[in-house]
Amino acid sequence: MLNKYARAFFTRVLTPFAAFLLRRGVSPDAVTLIGTAGVMAGALVFFPRGEFFWGTIVITLFVFSDLVDGNMARQAGVSSRWGAFLDSTLDRVADSAVFGGIALWYAGSGDNNVLCAVAIFCLASGQVVSYTKARGESIGLPVAVNGLVERAERLVITLVAAGLAGLHNFGVPGIDILLPIALWAVAVGSLVTLGQRVVTVRRESAEADAAAATGSEATS
Repeated sequence: MLNKYARAFFTRVLTPFAAFLLRRGVSPDAVTLIGTAGVMAGALVFFPRGEFFWGTIVITLFVFSDLVDGNMARQAGVSSRWGAFLDSTLDRVADSAVFGGIALWYAGSGDNNVLCAVAIFCLASGQVVSYTKARGESIGLPVAVNGLVERAERLVITLVAAGLAGLHNFGVPGIDILLPIALWAVAVGSLVTLGQRVVTVRRESAEADAAAATGSEATS
């Protein structure tokens, strides 16, 4: 849902910055790689130590590279299958770092095995949700469904909650409860989204198989 509206807004906002980078000779692929490295650093350096506020700040600074690199490629007229592949692949790496960093916190100093498991479930389900769409499209299906919690929702919910929860270290009482709530919400939402995509692929594949069978009968 957020992909549809937020992406268009931030693309317009970030267009001048993308043009500036192009004038400085920076390539879209370089922005993709730097952005992913920044997200991983923010998640895997700060989150396992419980420094969620600063970790979120670092991640937020770099997460917009996902919009900047595509904008740069379009402006430069160098959009390619390789760029799309690299961007999509590194998105999965960045997402894994975010939830992996949270899981490491709960497995260590956070001392909560249940929330560690929930964070790992969020990590795994996010990958599977993305895979279902990619696999469905690879077999020629449109997978025409807007899931309840897609990548943008997962990141926004988790990072906003993590950033606010991090204020607990600055003396704000009780606010750290927001992160567990967000993790449970993302876990349930991801499960619903996975179900939506599986049902959609099943329906679309049945329709495609029926159309193919009808076409075969008509030509025989």
